[in-house]
Amino acid sequence: MNRYILRLFPSVTFLLSLVVSVLLLAGVDARAQCPEVVTAGLRTPLGITQSKKDNLIVSETGTPTLHTGRISIVDPSGNRRTLLNGLPSAINDVGEPSGPAGVFMRGRTLYVLIGIGNSIVGAGPGVAFENPNPSSPIFSSVLAIHFSASVEKKTTGFALSFANQVALASGQKVTLSNAAGEKLTVELIANFPNFTPNSPPPGNVRGVNPFDLVVVGNQIYVTDGGQNSVWQVDLATNAFSTLVTFPPVTNTLFPGFGPPVSEAVPTGIAYSDGQLLVTLFTGFPFPPGASRVEQVDPSTGTITTLISGRKTAIDVLPVRDGSDTDYLVLQHASPFGPFFPPPGLVLQFETPSGPPTIVASCLIRPTSMTLDEKTGTLYIADLQVPMAPFQGRILSVPFSP
Repeated sequence: MNRYILRLFPSVTFLLSLVVSVLLLAGVDARAQCPEVVTAGLRTPLGITQSKKDNLIVSETGTPTLHTGRISIVDPSGNRRTLLNGLPSAINDVGEPSGPAGVFMRGRTLYVLIGIGNSIVGAGPGVAFENPNPSSPIFSSVLAIHFSASVEKKTTGFALSFANQVALASGQKVTLSNAAGEKLTVELIANFPNFTPNSPPPGNVRGVNPFDLVVVGNQIYVTDGGQNSVWQVDLATNAFSTLVTFPPVTNTLFPGFGPPVSEAVPTGIAYSDGQLLVTLFTGFPFPPGASRVEQVDPSTGTITTLISGRKTAIDVLPVRDGSDTDYLVLQHASPFGPFFPPPGLVLQFETPSGPPTIVASCLIRPTSMTLDEKTGTLYIADLQVPMAPFQGRILSVPFSP
């Protein structure tokens, strides 16, 4: 996600009270709900989507142990089963697990992003060097996982070996079997470069860190928080190119704190009415009011701002309300001050200019969300169980536009 992560978790109750009080004074509808826990004990969950069988599909970036990335199936009752274990995962240049990231399900194919892993080594603010021996050849990639409805319903799981990762990197499809005789196929759709050259000192590089994706027709659009860009991948040829690169954003805390501008850091991505919607998380010092949701024309790359004045926006979800569209925006942290103090928030915008309604609060480090429109349930992936590093959870809150 970004190069500066704080693990400071003050009292959520106190912070929620403070946030609600301030927002009420600011004229924002603060009818916040604290979500219920659907399941916990996940390995740092980052991406979440829903299958047509009403199961949640969750990507887990892993633990400090190599190759602990995992895709899990979570049923509506909160029961978790492994779909695929052994995915690439390693501690990244800022000391956090990096592995499976955004997920998108279409038909019986699950598209999964793999993050940067340990492809680069941090050497101080703004400085990183190539790791000559990364632990996987398929970091910074897009995978496609094909599995049947029967496998989704009954599977006890599959395991991807390092030899399988090498085979994928060479362009082979990998078909896995388990003790129950079930089968699952994995293929590599795009293997992005792990980094690009950066400004001095010599050897300094900028990592390629895929975060989220959306599939539109025969194109995949991938946000890259390391390159501040959106990749476009052609499913017919597997060729990829940069659709757009976002310029830096103004640091609202300058000159009091931090540099004049922050990096854009695109995170969540969705598609609505012919436009891509991309959240800009922003970089250090993660200033309030600088984060926003951008519209990107996939034909021209033209950027226009849809929603502004946010902080650490990490996902966006367009929701149809009759002939209108509401927008749910997931904020990784409280809207006040620098860095990442909880609580994270889900905001509902009936119009892009606001003001928003707070749909959910009490979140620690939320990363993504998906809506079950049949039941009116919003599911949220939360990286952190309080005081339990690398132990994430899935939360739910009732929602109707």
